[in-house]
Amino acid sequence: MRILLSLFFLFTLILNAQSKYPQDYFRSPLDITTVLSGTFAELRSNHFHAGLDIKTKGREGLNVYAAAAGYVSRIKIAHFGYGKAVYITHPNGYTTVYAHLQSLSPIIESYIKKLQYKNESFEVQVFPEPSDLPITKGELIALSGNTGSSGGPHLHFEIRDNQERPINPMLFGLTTKDTKKPNIKSFYAYPLNDTSHVNGFNTKQKLRLIGLKNGDFKISDIKAYGQIGFGVESTDRHDLAGNNNGVFKIESYLNGDQNFEVNFERVSFDESKHINRFIDYSHFKEKKKRIQKIFRDTNNPLRIFSNQVNNGILTVKDGMSSVYKVVVSDFNSNKTTINLNIKGVINDSIKTEKLFISEYLVNRNEAVELTKSNVSVTIPKNTFYNNFYIDFKVENNLLTLHNKKLAASKYFTITYDITNYKDKDTKGLYIAKLIGWNNYPSYTATKRIGNVLYTKSKTLGKYTLAIDSINPSIEPINFGDGKWLSNYRFLKLKIDDKETGIKSYRATVNGTFILMEYDYKKKTLIHDFNDKAIIDTKNNLKVIVTDNVGNSTTFETTFFRK
Repeated sequence: MRILLSLFFLFTLILNAQSKYPQDYFRSPLDITTVLSGTFAELRSNHFHAGLDIKTKGREGLNVYAAAAGYVSRIKIAHFGYGKAVYITHPNGYTTVYAHLQSLSPIIESYIKKLQYKNESFEVQVFPEPSDLPITKGELIALSGNTGSSGGPHLHFEIRDNQERPINPMLFGLTTKDTKKPNIKSFYAYPLNDTSHVNGFNTKQKLRLIGLKNGDFKISDIKAYGQIGFGVESTDRHDLAGNNNGVFKIESYLNGDQNFEVNFERVSFDESKHINRFIDYSHFKEKKKRIQKIFRDTNNPLRIFSNQVNNGILTVKDGMSSVYKVVVSDFNSNKTTINLNIKGVINDSIKTEKLFISEYLVNRNEAVELTKSNVSVTIPKNTFYNNFYIDFKVENNLLTLHNKKLAASKYFTITYDITNYKDKDTKGLYIAKLIGWNNYPSYTATKRIGNVLYTKSKTLGKYTLAIDSINPSIEPINFGDGKWLSNYRFLKLKIDDKETGIKSYRATVNGTFILMEYDYKKKTLIHDFNDKAIIDTKNNLKVIVTDNVGNSTTFETTFFRK
């Protein structure tokens, strides 16, 4: 009877959690078994993942269907980001998003190509009226692909509410087979002020995980004092895939009472950047591993927390004995538990880390202007999460701006005055971030006003001025000068710029614009002859490619087509 009551209680909790979302309204956008390469709110670089990444068997071209009836409310075609994406708004107020598409259905493709030719641009965005492109449930809307910033063929699928806030699609009944418990990779304790300590140290401590036969963990008893927080590195795996995906919920309990919960049911786009306050950003930049804090750090505006007692922070007093438990769950309610005994012991000889101090204090509540030689840095109010002394140096155009271990939630501006340069020496000049062990100059989006160059960034580190004097390259792939292309479907060229990257391109035939799709991963420009934009037999092709500092290359040739 006790087991039956427990199962009933668990079922009731799951049902209540899902009841506010329709369970049979949306169908899967693909007609294959749902296997995920990415889950909702999975930890990504500078953001939480906004949807599900559904595997497409390692290939492109699978049929993508409308999850429910509605109308196409937005189409966005971009080189990066979501690539080719379709948005469908439904009568119940939700919007579904289908991204990284290879191509769109004929009616949607025709609609968007008219706009592309009108604007003479591959990259376009449009918001159709409800009557323009009505859609029925299960209607073919696209073929799956690998466009935009996709790392491989898959379909990115989202469900958003009427305020454009992404919600976990699994809450609507879209699930995958998962009987595996979440994986715990590491566990850390954080002394949170000057007088706190764990095992004699005032700095973050990695605690040894001891695996149990049932897959849970315990940790050797620790001695601690003061304000303490904990963090866990955790992922989840599903039955049909080997990917390390994100978890659904993290809960903590102190002496049997819940004191903190992180729940990935919904994450707004305007909050997503604060992922760098939720994870241990310094640890990530150093180790490339993401520790999720099981406490709400100062100045963290995320709304993924609930059941908070003192923001999940423990106050450990001398002589106190406490039992701390963490439960990590996936969406299918598979759980992994960590148990820890804490003994409160005050230590007057704790080991601390020496703090960096300079003449430049960044107060988060004030805008800060740093200037030296020909370089200035403007930091808006509330850019960083804490006050800190910043390492700011300028030597022969080399800007040292602290280190990469501090997260910024806003862009700051770096400015170089190039008045002392001769005009002939400023062509191709840009601001570069130095990356890697060899300080390789990486282009940052640089703009110029008069004799001032500036860029915006969220990453601290080293910057300098660099010059790109090399023009982009253009090479034909499937044709040569004077060739007949009557039996060809596509016209293909390879374009590249090794230093600052491609900024723009334009192709014309006999002086008239033709649409070419740029795939930056394959470095190709492709024109589809089915556009019927080319009607003459003899055709003079002209392609102009410009890089990000203005270097330009022109390619011209003649081809024939009946």
